[in-house]
Amino acid sequence: MASKQKPSNKEGQLLELLKRILPKTISDPKLVEKVYSACERELKAKVKVSSFEKFCEKCELPDLQTGTVAEVKKQFEDSFGKGAVTVKADADKEMLNVEVNVGEDTYTGAVKVRPVGEVQDEQEVAVKFIPFPVCLPSDTELVWALGRRENMTPDEGCIALTKLQDDFWASKTGQKLLRDRVDRSFPEFISRAPAKALTELGLKRHYKEPEPIKALRTLHPPEKKSAAKHADARPQAGA
Repeated sequence: MASKQKPSNKEGQLLELLKRILPKTISDPKLVEKVYSACERELKAKVKVSSFEKFCEKCELPDLQTGTVAEVKKQFEDSFGKGAVTVKADADKEMLNVEVNVGEDTYTGAVKVRPVGEVQDEQEVAVKFIPFPVCLPSDTELVWALGRRENMTPDEGCIALTKLQDDFWASKTGQKLLRDRVDRSFPEFISRAPAKALTELGLKRHYKEPEPIKALRTLHPPEKKSAAKHADARPQAGA
C-alpha cells in the first residue's frame, strides 16, 4: 500500500501548480526539477503517513492472543511489505505497537484492542460551504461572492480556481468561445464554468453570507471592458 500511494486531490493540485509556476520563476531547468522532486517526495510521504495512521485506526484487534497478533501482523505485511513490520503487544495498555520500515521511512503507531465490528467503515462526512468572496487586483471593488468548502483555506481556493480556469479555456467549450471572440477573462470564466466542475473542486458560484475579501492574485487579469460587459455574472459590489 505504501508504495502505491498517490497524492490526494489537494496535493495533486499543488503539484500541478508547481509544475506551471516553477519554470516561470526559476531559469535553471535542473534546479526546477530538483525543487519539484523534493516537493513531490514530501507530499507522497505525507500521504503514506496518513495511510498508515488510517490503517491502524481501522484494523480489528479483538484480543492480544498469539494467533490474533500474527494475523494483524500479516495484514500490515500484505500492505507494507513482508519483513518491514514489527509488532509488540502491550497488555497493560491493551494495544499492539506497530513499526513499519519502508525504505528510509519508519512509521510507528498502535492498534487498540476492541471488539470485532466496533470499527465501522469510514463514511464520507458532508463538508459545509463557507463564504469565499474574491476580487481581481485590477478592480478590488468588483467582488464575486463565491463559496468554498470549510476544510479549504482561501489560498487553496485560489489554487483550485486557477486550475479550473486553465482547464476550462483549454477544453472544447473554452476553445470554441475563444474562436467566437469571447474574452479570456475571469468574469467570462466564472459565469460560464459548469457548476459541477466547481463543486468537484470544493467551490460554489454563489454564497450569500459575507466574509473578508480574498484577492485572486494568481488568476489571469481581465481586460478592462470585461467588468462592464458581463453584468449578468451578478457580482456583488463592495469594498
